[in-house]
Amino acid sequence: MERINPPELGRPSGFSHAVSATGQLVFLAGQTALDAEGKIVGDGVVEQFAQALGNLLTALRAAGGEPADLCSVTVYIVDVDDYKAHAREIGKVWKRLAGTEYPAMAGIGVSRLWDVEALVEVQGFAVLSR
Repeated sequence: MERINPPELGRPSGFSHAVSATGQLVFLAGQTALDAEGKIVGDGVVEQFAQALGNLLTALRAAGGEPADLCSVTVYIVDVDDYKAHAREIGKVWKRLAGTEYPAMAGIGVSRLWDVEALVEVQGFAVLSR
């Protein structure tokens, strides 16, 4: 997997501009902050992001992958201003759970998610090199 960050686009922080990969594709369903009982956990966006990303990584590991295999991640955000206000904390969660290999990423503001209590949803795909 090659992470491509051309200098013309400026230095990315917490994402890669492009990722090139060859291997087995794993498409990961959007994950919110649902626990094993199907309840949304976490009072704020940071806690919910941690649970949602953890859920995504659990699905990825079950498919035989690891965080560094993520090629693209989209974060759907109910309150973009709140998410941006907690960006440093969210970045720390990413580093703790997924490391410092960043996929191509997008953050998209939405009016609501499937579960009305959900503040974020994380979706992505990975390429396994096996």
